[in-house]
Amino acid sequence: MKFGIVTFPGTWSDGDCYYSLGNILEQDVRYIWHKDTDLSGLDCVVLPGGFSYGDYLRAGAIARFSAVMPAVERFAAGGKLVIGICNGFQILCEAGLLPGALMTNSHLQYRCQWTNLKVENHNSPFTNQSTAGQVIKVPISHHGGNYYADERTLEDLEKNNRVLFRYCESNGEISAGSNPNGSMHNIAGIINARGNVMGMMPHPERACEPLLGGSDGNIIWKSIIRYLTNKV
Repeated sequence: MKFGIVTFPGTWSDGDCYYSLGNILEQDVRYIWHKDTDLSGLDCVVLPGGFSYGDYLRAGAIARFSAVMPAVERFAAGGKLVIGICNGFQILCEAGLLPGALMTNSHLQYRCQWTNLKVENHNSPFTNQSTAGQVIKVPISHHGGNYYADERTLEDLEKNNRVLFRYCESNGEISAGSNPNGSMHNIAGIINARGNVMGMMPHPERACEPLLGGSDGNIIWKSIIRYLTNKV
């Protein structure tokens, strides 16, 4: 499968995504500069973590206007897969490809730590290699990961199984103590209504081999690969 990793000024997790997809999972990967507009030949576009444009104005707010974003929007409209991680999630929300917004962490602190995620929907292109209710361990690294949406949006997300991951305890219990940033409903990752665009705050690319502390992040990448392989 062919993956494209979008790089904005200030992006820093592009190399980690490239390593996990190219070196660990042996996929065809290339970087997409933020001024590029040609996404032809790609099966999945990755918007990685970082501080695009220094997070000036608001995280993801400036990157949303980069030349590459109309191409990403067309890519998603065509049914292709798009995954936004951390800053990528913020950008997708700013671009309107996902609902809601990512606000400053409720405790006003930057947090870089391992978190437990409960898989709430294992039938998506991004989670099909997991099991219902499975708990995976994936790290976060953010200051603005507090997911917010109005009640109508939250109701729609819940009703239509669009919440993919929630922060939880190691036994799967959803609790306030397991929520590292104040996200509503402990939300850590969601998909769009069509199911082909996903955003998550935790970093699966940082959990791609035991040397890093765990490889649960590969479940997301392997799910994408399996979905694309079956589609072909």
